[in-house]
Amino acid sequence: MTIEPSVYQRRRTPTLAELSQIPWLNLLTPTERKRIESQLVVSDPMPGDYVCRVGRQATYWFGVIEGLLKMSTDSASGRTITFTGVPPGGWFGEGTAIKRESYRYNIMALRRSVVAGLPIDTFHWLLDNSIGFNRFVMNQLNERLGQFIEAREIDRAHDPDVQVARNLAALFNPTLFPGVGELLRITQQELAYLVGLSRQRVNVALNTLQEQGAIRIEYGGMRVLDLNALRTSGTQC
Repeated sequence: MTIEPSVYQRRRTPTLAELSQIPWLNLLTPTERKRIESQLVVSDPMPGDYVCRVGRQATYWFGVIEGLLKMSTDSASGRTITFTGVPPGGWFGEGTAIKRESYRYNIMALRRSVVAGLPIDTFHWLLDNSIGFNRFVMNQLNERLGQFIEAREIDRAHDPDVQVARNLAALFNPTLFPGVGELLRITQQELAYLVGLSRQRVNVALNTLQEQGAIRIEYGGMRVLDLNALRTSGTQC
């Protein structure tokens, strides 16, 4: 039986087009960028491949160039708890990288993706030497805090339409996921995995949101028409 190479074993040098999709590179000085670009790697995880596993020591800081990842963990009862999806432009795990800890969550590819990795020692070098990079990481941490506070509120929502709307709004966050833009490439089944509902119930919620003018369902994805309506779903008096 042939054993497929791991995500790590499939790492390679990024193309110029892939480098252009890394948002924080443009915040570096020419000298910093020249030093960093040669140390970046990318890999191509397939659906079901793990980029990070609970308990593994962090060796890279990761970001999504293309595709869609899922951040989750397993409860003591064996139930999978999904924290968030990570669409294009999203970089994650900076808190773990800063503390050089082991991962407390799993990151799995939901579709064929392209993921970039920056070695953790290089990550720390940038923290020590780059003002632009520090600002990017601080913005990431601030937005991440807001994202997880929002996730707790979503957990308390018993209306599936609200759950779908708020989860979609989180995936359209322009600071955390600048590669998404106005069109999120996601299937209804993938969204169901992230929200924790059946595909059929997600379909009903999406059609409701489309009727309300918040989104437009397109082939292979969702186009946001009113991001504020998604973010405030369920809060109207």
